[in-house]
Amino acid sequence: MRGEFIDLDGARLYYYAAGTRGVGEPVVFIHGFPTSGHLWTDVIPLMPQGHRLVVLDLLGYGRSDPPAGRPLTLRAHAERVVALMDSLGIQQACVVGHDLGGGVAQAMAIHAPARVTRLALIDSVAFTGWPTRDVRLARTVLRLTGKVPPRWVLAVLRADLERGYSDASRAVHSIDRYIRPFTSDEGRAVFLQHLRTLDSRETRELAQRLGEIAAPTAVVWGAHDPFLSLRLGRRLAKSIPNAMLEIVPGVRHFVPEDAPRAVANTVGALLQR
Repeated sequence: MRGEFIDLDGARLYYYAAGTRGVGEPVVFIHGFPTSGHLWTDVIPLMPQGHRLVVLDLLGYGRSDPPAGRPLTLRAHAERVVALMDSLGIQQACVVGHDLGGGVAQAMAIHAPARVTRLALIDSVAFTGWPTRDVRLARTVLRLTGKVPPRWVLAVLRADLERGYSDASRAVHSIDRYIRPFTSDEGRAVFLQHLRTLDSRETRELAQRLGEIAAPTAVVWGAHDPFLSLRLGRRLAKSIPNAMLEIVPGVRHFVPEDAPRAVANTVGALLQR
């Protein structure tokens, strides 16, 4: 799979396409904070054939450009994903989102419902149950002092992310990859911009309209997620009409990495609904 960059209003997003063009609808995969499209590496080969699969790095993450002052809200990310679909000639797609990407997927389903055929929300931000405690601590320090020691932030981030994996060896490899874009001076500034933007007020507003989502929806949750509790997942599934809830036993937050088969099977079943 060879990735490409696509220019959207002066900012380049990195994406790669996999799968095969067929009668099945395309599937767009959206990662969360502070990860990248690498999150879906083991899910993609397990997806059913006949679907065009698009995996992207959101603005400011992975290989995509730094935001350079562009907004990083859920809705802004959602609008860029729709613009990416436009550029790729994709009119409608099943949208799969993890963590922050789940919030982006919710925003797409609510603000651009004609573009979303089906919706899969995996350990997704929702309501008021986020950001995590350590992220809130870093933001408090940032607000009080105007700056945060970069090494301290990355050390806190690494320790926090490790709690989200069931497989410790996978955690080391993936976290190194996710943090790499934030280790330069420019990258650290981007990371702090991400920190400032994480805001549950957005998901509170979306929560008031979850009942409007008409797309068939699957909510997938790690049974032992330490960041976004299973209780939040149950509430999210109940708030979306006819949504099905799939609980993955023995798994924490990073379900696409620790249980890729469960994710691929659930999305595959969703595509048949």
